[in-house]
Amino acid sequence: MKFEQYRIAESIKSNIADQGYKKPTDIQYKSIPPILKGEDVLAIAQTGTGKTAAFAIPILNKLLEKKDKRRPDGIKCLVMAPTHELALQIEKVFETLGNGTKVVSFCIHGGVDQDPQIDQLNRGVDVLIATPGRLFDLVSQGALKLHRVEILVLDEADHMLDLGFIKDIRDLMRHLPKKRQTLFFSATIDEKIKKLAYSLVTNAIRIQISPKDPVAKNIEHAVAHIEMDDKRFFLENLLTEHEEKKFLVFVRTKVRADRVQKAMARVEIEADTIHSDRTQAERDQVMKDYRSGKTRVLIATDITARGIDVPNVDYVVNYDLPESSEQYVHRVGRTGRGKQKGQAISFCSKEEQKLLSEIEENLGKPIAVIELSKEDYSMTVGASLQSHEDWKTLMKVAGQEEREVKKKKAKTAKRKRRN
Repeated sequence: MKFEQYRIAESIKSNIADQGYKKPTDIQYKSIPPILKGEDVLAIAQTGTGKTAAFAIPILNKLLEKKDKRRPDGIKCLVMAPTHELALQIEKVFETLGNGTKVVSFCIHGGVDQDPQIDQLNRGVDVLIATPGRLFDLVSQGALKLHRVEILVLDEADHMLDLGFIKDIRDLMRHLPKKRQTLFFSATIDEKIKKLAYSLVTNAIRIQISPKDPVAKNIEHAVAHIEMDDKRFFLENLLTEHEEKKFLVFVRTKVRADRVQKAMARVEIEADTIHSDRTQAERDQVMKDYRSGKTRVLIATDITARGIDVPNVDYVVNYDLPESSEQYVHRVGRTGRGKQKGQAISFCSKEEQKLLSEIEENLGKPIAVIELSKEDYSMTVGASLQSHEDWKTLMKVAGQEEREVKKKKAKTAKRKRRN
């Protein structure tokens, strides 16, 4: 279906065509019809999928249809966005698609004088795009009235919750009419998001778009082919070269997590671990230190990784390749959060080549390869503060530790069978 086939105003169609758009994206195709009908929508879609136009096009058309009719003055649509940058981008989309129409859109945000914003609000605004801080300030001062709002849009709701605005959003509902259309857009959906969403929408149409590339565009991810016994040298090299960066290192087992942490300690690199063998109090303290920046390198297993949602992680390192592409996407997604850029590097040994092939097959394309010449490889291993012979000794010790763990598990299983 093409945009020209939609039942929307010709002026809006003309503006869409001027931008070079002929066919709607998936999120636009699924969102525009129910929004035009006045239904509530709960949409899950990544940034960059065209979601702003997905709600801007039908909203502009709905408001334009009513523009010539007699109606009370006041803001008819409120769009909330978590950051100044996103709010201004949304305003630009509304202005571009609404060019030549009688619909007035305006953005308010903090960091600038509020008086010019109040003056514009007094002159009349149909679509108000706002960041939570400035919005709540003006509402509390009585300078902004929201009792005429017919459509509420929460964009990037997950980011707003990350920034701690959930209480403010709930408080805002007291200033809005109960009878309204609510559109809820988020990049992710979890229990917290779901609970907020369903408290705001009524019989919502749920739309979820799975992108062709599940790894976010702002994450650069690559793989380096490194022998299992040499991975430690390359991790040491990476941590040393980027001393100011925050790292999240994934390993397959808790035994390996402790082993890698001890190996880093031997070359004077501080790191902490999080896995199921640590007490809840220890894990809470580990995460507190990591979030605050006190800990720069955290080594984690997949079992505990689900609770790791920390901003400003610069690098994710897959020290061991994960067992599935879903785990891979989840791991690398711990960096590059929101609009930040992120780097993810995977170490792949010969033993893990099959895992890599399966991950690439499910991703639908190969992962970029970091080419290492024999000279670069040898230099990295040779430059380590720990000699290779010492490392072999450590590997033997590690093997003994792993065998001891297996013995303990076997004894525990035997005891259970007796009982």
